[in-house]
Amino acid sequence: MNEHRLRRDPDPPQQRRTEMRVRPTGPIVPSANVSGHALMCVIAIMSFLACLTLGGVSMVRATAQSWQSQISREITIQIKPDENLDMEKALADARDLALTFPGTTGGNIIDRAATARLLEPWLGGGLDLDELPVPRLIVITIDENNPPDFAAMRKALTETIPEAFLDDHRTWVDRLVAMANTTTMIGTGVLALVFSAMVLTVVFATRGALSGNRHIVEVLHFVGAEASFVASEFQKHFLRISLKGAGAGGLLAALSFAVASFWQSRTLATPETDQATALFGTFAIGYTGYLGIFAIIIVIALLTTLTARLTVTRTIYEIDLIRSDPGRTDTYQG
Repeated sequence: MNEHRLRRDPDPPQQRRTEMRVRPTGPIVPSANVSGHALMCVIAIMSFLACLTLGGVSMVRATAQSWQSQISREITIQIKPDENLDMEKALADARDLALTFPGTTGGNIIDRAATARLLEPWLGGGLDLDELPVPRLIVITIDENNPPDFAAMRKALTETIPEAFLDDHRTWVDRLVAMANTTTMIGTGVLALVFSAMVLTVVFATRGALSGNRHIVEVLHFVGAEASFVASEFQKHFLRISLKGAGAGGLLAALSFAVASFWQSRTLATPETDQATALFGTFAIGYTGYLGIFAIIIVIALLTTLTARLTVTRTIYEIDLIRSDPGRTDTYQG
């Protein structure tokens, strides 16, 4: 009976469970040897700088377009004071005359209090406009797509009210367009330089990290692993490193813009915020800016991965050349 049981069950249950246990497999590329911490920091820094530059260019371009649009939507009628002129009646007549022209959508007379506030930064508070020969202004809103005939309007105003002067801001618009184009070109050039430096830094940092781990490529190749398999393993490893580094840099840049925008919204009507807004506009980069940051992250990840694959493939090619001709060892090691 016992012999029959031993024949049917030769191995004890504990021994069978031990034989069926599968040993966990580790990665082909050891993370301890190819840690890539320095490469990750380099990628994060370059990603942060590239994203900041992209956001800055987008912000300047949006601000310039906003300035240009605001100036193009308005014209100004200036009436100089005169002893024999009823200023309030002249202002109303000039506004009504301007609104008779097709292409005008509205008119607003700048009152005395608003005029005093406009002059306050230069002449101080408590101004008495009756004692100063200060011109009065009328702001006429126009249709950008169908502007009025400025020459005919200027002629009609001059004939009706000789003290009136029409300013269509054409000179300012031309100067602003030139300044906006120049600023955008400078910003685009800076972005191109930063992106080029990022590309070169990522490529050389990746190649440096791989050159320090050439022995892993050699071992894998000598045990029979195909070049495509070795390259794909390194490619996966460096893809993770680049995604972590580029993601950290891009997230930090996006957070910087979000914090700056929040600070600007919470400190409105202060001298510092007003000056920053006048120079740079709002610090919000919009969804297009955040899409640009995401695109930079993807480009950096793909660039690092492609560099790793090409470097590993070239290393295996050099190893095969050295095995076929040992005399080339010094050449490729150098």
